[in-house]
Amino acid sequence: MLSKLFKVKPLSKLLEDSQDQSHSLKRTLGPFNLTLLGIGAIIGAGLFVRTAAAAADHAGAAVTISYIVAAVGCAFAGLCYAEFASSIPIAGSAYTYSYATVGEFVAWIIGWDLILEYAFGAATVAIAWSEYLNKLLANWNLQIPYEWSHSPFETSISGIVGIVNLPAILILVLVTLLLIRGTQQSAFINGIIVVIKVAIVLLFIVFGWSFINPINHTPMIPEPSIIKSSLGNDISFGGVMGILGGAGVVFFAFIGFDAVSTAAQEAKNPKRDMPIGILASLAICTVLYILFSYVLTGIANYTDFRIAGKEASVTYAISNYMPGFEWLALLITIAILAGFSSVILVMLLGQTRVFFSMARDGLVPSVFSDVHPKYRTPYKSNIIFFIFVGLFAGFIPGSVAGDMTSIGTLFAFVLVCVGVWILRVKNPDMPRGFKTPLVPLVPILGIIVCAAMIYGLGAENWMRLGVWLMIGFVIYFTYSIKNSVLQKDSK
Repeated sequence: MLSKLFKVKPLSKLLEDSQDQSHSLKRTLGPFNLTLLGIGAIIGAGLFVRTAAAAADHAGAAVTISYIVAAVGCAFAGLCYAEFASSIPIAGSAYTYSYATVGEFVAWIIGWDLILEYAFGAATVAIAWSEYLNKLLANWNLQIPYEWSHSPFETSISGIVGIVNLPAILILVLVTLLLIRGTQQSAFINGIIVVIKVAIVLLFIVFGWSFINPINHTPMIPEPSIIKSSLGNDISFGGVMGILGGAGVVFFAFIGFDAVSTAAQEAKNPKRDMPIGILASLAICTVLYILFSYVLTGIANYTDFRIAGKEASVTYAISNYMPGFEWLALLITIAILAGFSSVILVMLLGQTRVFFSMARDGLVPSVFSDVHPKYRTPYKSNIIFFIFVGLFAGFIPGSVAGDMTSIGTLFAFVLVCVGVWILRVKNPDMPRGFKTPLVPLVPILGIIVCAAMIYGLGAENWMRLGVWLMIGFVIYFTYSIKNSVLQKDSK
């Protein structure tokens, strides 16, 4: 039984499957498109929402250092992703890499785990998109009625009960139709969105720099203490633990660069283009994040983000501490909407590509690998995941913690670092378009840093992850192992 669970899919078989024209994806993406795809996924809810949350509850002004810690962990994992993506240019990301190195059972765990990052993440961001749309409409004295922009589990202060979150479903419909139409078209629209939101981020950094109050950065690292979170529980604030806790929170802001690897089968020259797309998008966003967090915590004191500036923190900082720049607050709201839209796009693209690979392997039904005869996109998978994500976004409140998305992603990062190390030992002569430097040091450091951030997310999130994985185990042992192409071929 153990031999079945940890049976590895040969690299030759992986590459052979990718040439199957009946289940192949159209190669249309170059390094520039892939870099923009990464930036599109990375800059979004994390930057505009999690920065203030991490400063208020964990690190204070040292949230800038938290971003550096999170970036280091992502850099180690990104180097490992780059080697895998250039060597195994198949759709599926960490799922495919795990199948080629540590076996089918671990690959299934990763594939199932990635739903936390992509599908649940897309639903959560869609709900946030709905909230910010109402904030934008308020500028023109317009408002979507409460009952049509909230779930049935939510009630307003005046007693109005929600029915369905229609704006969240609307953005999911638009993004799904775009993805069905084609990856190249999706990448083009994503490129426009990326230019808009990067421009807004740069405007905030440039104009906000002159409004920085040095007192807000003194001390940069607050003294360690215990404070009450918004949920009423005790958390560590300040000091080293505060910085690590902040890193675990702002890690959500980096989620997305790994989604570039899910599009490996649509890259024109994956051996060259995938490393460029992954590492360039990560580097650009890291620089922007450090500058953005430094300016935000310099304009407003981190204590402001605990109460008055807890929601729409960036807009709050501009409105209260940057007189004459109300127009920038409006543009920030527009940028957030654009940012959320591109994050949803890349998350849904990543989710369907993971299940595309899993379906070819027989671990999920074949409908997930059916390709549109004209557009060469997994259109049935797009529709199925729209229904799943749409139900969640429309009828469930936006209480899915970003920490759950983070823990799923960090888990995948750890296994990718392990996989690169294993593959170097088992198959040292395999052609590699890009080689992770200093193996095994870089993978080991990636494992340590990512594991430290997982530790910082707490036992409650581990329990939730455990329940989710148990559901996955039931599906694997009742369906997947019986229908696995690899298991059938080995009989």
